[in-house]
Amino acid sequence: MLNYQLDRLFHALADATRRAMVERLCQGPATVSELKEPFAMSLPAVVQHLKVLEEAGLVTTSKQGRTRTCQIEPRALREAERWLQHQRTEWERKLDRLGELLEET
Repeated sequence: MLNYQLDRLFHALADATRRAMVERLCQGPATVSELKEPFAMSLPAVVQHLKVLEEAGLVTTSKQGRTRTCQIEPRALREAERWLQHQRTEWERKLDRLGELLEET
């Protein structure tokens, strides 16, 4: 299950527009209209990007009246960070071992 969720998360973050939206939401909640402002795209296109972010667990939205507000879901970012840290640790261990082998020769 974790790999599937990571796949969705990294897919969502692979797009520059969605990364920019995540960066903006890290500063605090924003409406869909506020997220649209820096982009030359239609509101439906922004909503599609947000749907991908929501499906990845990166963003949650709430609706009050006609206004939809989005906010970051830090738990998803922590899962990615944990996975990346594990990968870093494994590669550092392998590179340390390689260095030791090269020094022996």
